[in-house]
Amino acid sequence: MRKNNKKPVNKTLLRQLFTTMFSLSACTFGGGFVIVSLMKKKVVEERGWLEEEEMLDITAIAQSSPGPIPVNASVILGYRLQGIVGSLVAVGGTILPPMILLSLIAVFYDWFRQNAIVNTALTVMRAGVAAVICDVVINLAKNVLGTKRPLYIVLMVVTFILGYFLDVSAMYIILGCLATGILCVILERRKERRPEA
Repeated sequence: MRKNNKKPVNKTLLRQLFTTMFSLSACTFGGGFVIVSLMKKKVVEERGWLEEEEMLDITAIAQSSPGPIPVNASVILGYRLQGIVGSLVAVGGTILPPMILLSLIAVFYDWFRQNAIVNTALTVMRAGVAAVICDVVINLAKNVLGTKRPLYIVLMVVTFILGYFLDVSAMYIILGCLATGILCVILERRKERRPEA
């Protein structure tokens, strides 16, 4: 008889997951980096659902996978907490606010485009978004420096130079980092298999 390894469905946790992702998505302007920062505070510090290291892994996977970062992160978070049902609930909570908001904006698009108050509000929000993205970058850099692994630190500096100064496409940078990571894993495994002299 095969064992059932599925997690039992916890309705309270699913409700909390949905409301958490819905509120984060509804109150976040500025794209994936902003929601990842807020998700880290909510999921790691307030709820205690994940460790910070695990949240950083989810962030890295979400950023390097195709599709919107918040949706990618919510799929992984939901699956980690409650399996496939958790993924569906988390994604639902993440995509509902923008769907509702964009549907309203589409209906009243001409009015939004010509409204001076809306234009001013969006301009002011850009400043706040820039600050939150700076916060995310600083926290991620601190975590990389905290590993004290020279390869990670050099890779961070090199990719910054490639992206910012040399205008190399983010796709090539991500693929290069992926190849470097795979190569490191292969070399470490070979070293472990090698018999000691």
